[in-house]
Amino acid sequence: MSDAMQDALLTLSARIDVPGTPSNWFEVTQDRINDFADVTLDHQWIHIDEERAKAGPFGTTIAHGHLTLSMMGHLPRAVAESTPRLEGQKLSINYGFDRVRFPAPVPVGARIRTTSTLKRAEIKGGMIETMNEVVVEVEGQEKPCCVAESLGRLVF
Repeated sequence: MSDAMQDALLTLSARIDVPGTPSNWFEVTQDRINDFADVTLDHQWIHIDEERAKAGPFGTTIAHGHLTLSMMGHLPRAVAESTPRLEGQKLSINYGFDRVRFPAPVPVGARIRTTSTLKRAEIKGGMIETMNEVVVEVEGQEKPCCVAESLGRLVF
């Protein structure tokens, strides 16, 4: 293991279980939901049919769970804090997810934000693998709309 990787592992270890700063709020619009439906070919009525959704279980259209999950890459503060640039680091790679849950819906027009907490950092495959618990909350809702264990690999 290189000195840079060893130093990085020590730096990351000191951040385990320290919640990051929440990202900025981001509005989930109907246009964004419709665009996501077009890209993924998921045109279920609870997402795109505003009239039918009024009489549905949520009273309005809701974002796709996978749209919410994909927004984790955009909401920048959570990403920046979960995988900080470390001395000698060349790049960060999204390695996947261990666990993803969608406890509550994201109604159209809602604002979401993420908070990320580093839970693990260890050497794997000549890189440092990190696992962050990412919580996506909806402004004004008690339950989060997504909780995921996000894996990343840091290349040195």
